[in-house]
Amino acid sequence: MNGHGRSGGRPTLEEVAVRAGVGRGTVSRVINGSSKVSEHTRVAVEAAVAELGYVPNRAARALAANRTDAIALVIPEPEARFFAEPYFSDVVRGVGATLAETDVQLVLTLAGSERERRRLAQYLSGHRVDGVLLVSVHAGDPLPELLAELGIPAVISGRRSADETLPSVDSDNLAGAAEAVRHLLGRGRRAIATVTGPLDVYGAQCRLDGYRQALLAAGRPVDESLIAVADFTEEGGRRAVRELLDRRPDLDAVFAASDVMAAGARRELRAAGRRIPGDVALVGFDDSVVARHMDPPLTSVRQPIEEMGRTMARVLLDRIAGEAGETAVVLPTELVVRESS
Repeated sequence: MNGHGRSGGRPTLEEVAVRAGVGRGTVSRVINGSSKVSEHTRVAVEAAVAELGYVPNRAARALAANRTDAIALVIPEPEARFFAEPYFSDVVRGVGATLAETDVQLVLTLAGSERERRRLAQYLSGHRVDGVLLVSVHAGDPLPELLAELGIPAVISGRRSADETLPSVDSDNLAGAAEAVRHLLGRGRRAIATVTGPLDVYGAQCRLDGYRQALLAAGRPVDESLIAVADFTEEGGRRAVRELLDRRPDLDAVFAASDVMAAGARRELRAAGRRIPGDVALVGFDDSVVARHMDPPLTSVRQPIEEMGRTMARVLLDRIAGEAGETAVVLPTELVVRESS
């Protein structure tokens, strides 16, 4: 047909479907980069597209589908935390890797203050994006409900509770924390403290639950004086360890629920004259770049953060395309043992 459809003008989606021997919806899915298409079908559609010289009219397609070809990645945290916490940049990298294969633009939005949240709500109400990825959502955050009201598809990283209603992608926080504590017990540590994240974040609660469960499974009582609540920041980790040392100068291990807090814990332990790991073993969570560059290098629970970002974007694209897809993905963690423990 040499680049022209039967109509004599530009070839249509229907003509590509006939040539490939598939339905119109399948052609649309291939063009939109959906993962729900077999390799054989994708090759057939791409061959038909090439033979006919079909060019999707993106503006017309977006208009017809009421689409913007953009998704928002919303992080309800202050700017300072976004730049201090490697977790967020790894999520962005993973999301970007999935979107690189599509025509979809990524809009990154930080909404740490009340003013930023109001502006975001206004922006979303204008239906300027096709979907939203939510990262680091605290309990009681009104954003997920707003998205449901507006009918905007959303995927959350880190559930808000055990009965999360949104499609979610998470790592196995409880199992990862339990493995960290078992490792410290196996090293003969007796007074194992933990520095938690904010307990209105479900993932931080799960890490605390994992700590408790590992101690109880080993026949050890859970001593509340060895638990200090912090906020995922370096300064928070430092303050928490100061508090723990005051209460329990005999502590000989610390499990910090993030690498950034572990970095703060290390500074405070050093300031108090404690050797790591000689006097106090230290374990973090995330296995971020912070862990590898600490002195001594930090034992840490690796969560596949980039893969979480890639999976979130894939699940959201499926939702936008009207496909049911997965609703709760939990990715495994792994303890990476280094010199700090």
